[in-house]
Amino acid sequence: MNGAGLLPNPVELIALDPARNIRRRYSITVSVDLFGMIVVESRWGRIGARGQAQRHAFADHAAAERYIAALLQKRGTAERRIGVAYRPV
Repeated sequence: MNGAGLLPNPVELIALDPARNIRRRYSITVSVDLFGMIVVESRWGRIGARGQAQRHAFADHAAAERYIAALLQKRGTAERRIGVAYRPV
């Protein structure tokens, strides 16, 4: 468990459909920096590629939890958007 107590650390999701050449990954990591800010890092991209990353810092748990919920809600719509659902690793 991370210092923030928000999520199991890290959350790893993948979306696979070899027939359609879809191989995506998504991860969310939560940590606390030296100043006590909650840092939420999300990484995404094609499996095997470098991918992209984004970090956001929050002063309180509630704001970080809302942000994480929004990220996970967006991943929940993947089946409708790309035709393959994300699943936990």
